[in-house]
Amino acid sequence: MCQHQPPCPSADSNDREAARLTAHHPEQGWSLLCNGVLLFEDTGELLPDGQIIAPHRPLKSGQVMKAA
Repeated sequence: MCQHQPPCPSADSNDREAARLTAHHPEQGWSLLCNGVLLFEDTGELLPDGQIIAPHRPLKSGQVMKAA
């Protein structure tokens, strides 16, 4: 899918968010990366194979996660 040199990270790599933007719609809250990943403003992702990656925003400094 990616024609860049060097190629962007693939959709199944850990650094997939480093791929270049091909479409950016901040008013709708999403961007399409050249590896086919849909990246949402809440940091969630939809991979080309349909897999959903839950939002993974970093915690603010001093914030602690509560156990579910």
